[in-house]
Amino acid sequence: SICVLCGLTDDCTEKYGEKRTYVEYNLTVHYYCLLMSSGIWQRGEEDEGVDGFLITDIRKEVNRAARLKCNICKKKGASIGCVAPKCKRSYHFPCGLQRECIFQFMEDFRSYCWEHRPVQEFTDKEPRGASQCTICLDLVEHLPLYTVLKSPCCKNAWFHRECLQYQALSAGIFFFRCTVCNNKDKFQKEMLRMGIHIPERDASWELEENAYQDLLHCYQHCDVKRCLCRKGRDYNEPDSKWEIKRCQYCGSRGTHLACSSMRSWEENWECMECRSIFATSGKYSKQKKRALATSEKTNGTTCLLEEPSPKSPRQSSGSPRNFLLHSPKIMCQNLSPCSHRELPASNRMTMSLSPVMSNGSWSLRRLREQRKEVSNILKELKVQVKTKPTRLNINAENIWSSALKGFRQRIFSPTNTIEVSFSNSKNRSKTSTSAASKHHFFQLLMLHLQNSSLFEGSSGKNLSLDFQALEENLYFEAGKMIAVSLIHGGPSPGFFSKTLFKCLVYGPENVKPALEDVADDDVAQTIKKIKYANSLSSLQSTLQDCCEFLAAAGCLRPVTALCDKNMLVNDILICHVIKKVTLPLESFRQGLKTLGVLEKMQMHPDAFSSIFCHKPERLSAKTLCDLFTIHSSSDVNKVEGAGFWTGYLHDVESGESVVTLEDILLFVTGSCYIPAIGFDPEPTVKFLHIRYPIGNRLLNCLELPITETYQQFKNKMEFTIRNTLGVEGE
Repeated sequence: SICVLCGLTDDCTEKYGEKRTYVEYNLTVHYYCLLMSSGIWQRGEEDEGVDGFLITDIRKEVNRAARLKCNICKKKGASIGCVAPKCKRSYHFPCGLQRECIFQFMEDFRSYCWEHRPVQEFTDKEPRGASQCTICLDLVEHLPLYTVLKSPCCKNAWFHRECLQYQALSAGIFFFRCTVCNNKDKFQKEMLRMGIHIPERDASWELEENAYQDLLHCYQHCDVKRCLCRKGRDYNEPDSKWEIKRCQYCGSRGTHLACSSMRSWEENWECMECRSIFATSGKYSKQKKRALATSEKTNGTTCLLEEPSPKSPRQSSGSPRNFLLHSPKIMCQNLSPCSHRELPASNRMTMSLSPVMSNGSWSLRRLREQRKEVSNILKELKVQVKTKPTRLNINAENIWSSALKGFRQRIFSPTNTIEVSFSNSKNRSKTSTSAASKHHFFQLLMLHLQNSSLFEGSSGKNLSLDFQALEENLYFEAGKMIAVSLIHGGPSPGFFSKTLFKCLVYGPENVKPALEDVADDDVAQTIKKIKYANSLSSLQSTLQDCCEFLAAAGCLRPVTALCDKNMLVNDILICHVIKKVTLPLESFRQGLKTLGVLEKMQMHPDAFSSIFCHKPERLSAKTLCDLFTIHSSSDVNKVEGAGFWTGYLHDVESGESVVTLEDILLFVTGSCYIPAIGFDPEPTVKFLHIRYPIGNRLLNCLELPITETYQQFKNKMEFTIRNTLGVEGE
């Protein structure tokens, strides 16, 4: 059958796209011929007509093309025209390929004839001669030819056009990238400009059914020297002592839990081969176990749990979801043989403040779990930070300028320990450098960024277009500051819109913005008028009123049906929310790559959205009870010190105290907020025979006096905290 647009019977998917025949409409067409035709648009839904091209529109386009002669083969039916101004050349798609025209499979699907086609720049410094095409490994000459393309991101990477096209069709938009440096965004943008078609689908190897079936096979064999299982080394019974646990490093060796004396599935196990390798390299150390609420023994056995493994908590068979909070206090109730009653009094008090949450609190519980996960990830990144200090001199009255100056100084390095000293522009006196100064600096810096001209919107903010900021590279600096703040103990940003976060993580080309992302009220009203138009006449009237706006946005097009408004609204949103800030977004992303933060965001998007798109949880008595671990001596159990502490926190929360929960946290740690990375070391409470409370900020330890009555305890807490913070404020 013959394609109605080009007149050829060829069925070459790589060259002309899929050839489709619709018997009911007596219609056969090449997909690329349809895409590149100049007089047709997708006015239908994806499942209507031919991928959104309505059958009536296709017939109209065939009739239009029948009057146009191809400038190459001289036959009628040339449906594609060169978009260059004043150029009147028309041609069939196969003829254009043969004559080396360029077809851009993006945006408006523009076509350029052989005379006006875009070319790559070749400077005099370009190496002449030939090199290997990194795809087919044959030689490719370094010449400005249609058949030769060079990489925009690697100086010495050259390709055959045909090789790149086959690679793009196979890899799809998610995996097509430079074969030398692995760059994706810059490489794809240039290849699309030069006429390489990158299909918007997954890679061909991902679409093949059961392609990775062999990789899903789990190793199930007990390899320890003496297997205790009577049913043999290959026997595996989940949720029992005869479940097989694989080596946490290689995964190619296994053991029954009972054969290696493991108490639970959560414990990690290493095979002898991996253990010997690590021992030889000097990097192996047996993983430490941590006590739950106390290091004391109960009934002769120590109640211990390993650090959480990278795997998610195991769900027991029989219950659809048995979620466990990461708090050791909760885990003790569920997993350990220790009973609540057997624990010391101080620990019973702590445990009673952490009940298992109900289904109604699932979203909050999930948010806390995600933030805990982010904290652990950020701690992994913090190993890059060295003890060598970098001093930032910050003017409290001009936080942005002094921060920018500090981050741009030649000696500044994100991997150095940051020390902050505040100065006052009037008397130039400096405060002492301390952890409190650093926490306060990052808090002020994040607050300034949130309200700066770099972002727009009310609650969930998107990037704005500030040409001066773009010229001064401030978007990069802002991204860098946020990344550094997260690693060095700053607060969670908490003001990103979901659209901005998705653009950073998934790439702007894969994000669909919503109406609430539009910060400009006039633009939002215009979009609403289009979106809620209830008739074709009212829609066309609205478009007539805002034709200048639509033309500036590149969205002005003929509208012949009411359903056209949906695609139009989507295009306006993409233009106004995403395309407008393409350069700021790329610069901001580069800044967030500092210390590997963006890479971790892309690997754990759900977790990081909890600190970027959600405001930090307000401090509560329960939050501080969970945050502080009580360390007590044996004689403290005879007094009600732990009860006084928790009771005082509840009084503070209910407003029955002159201090706030933020004051208490500031008194102990030097920070009035909980950093995204958490505290290091973790905050603790000690009950000692002292007169007044002591906040040891170096150890994040709160030393509390033992008193006979609660009122004595409360009076001493308020007197000490108010006076200490009052002196610091002065």
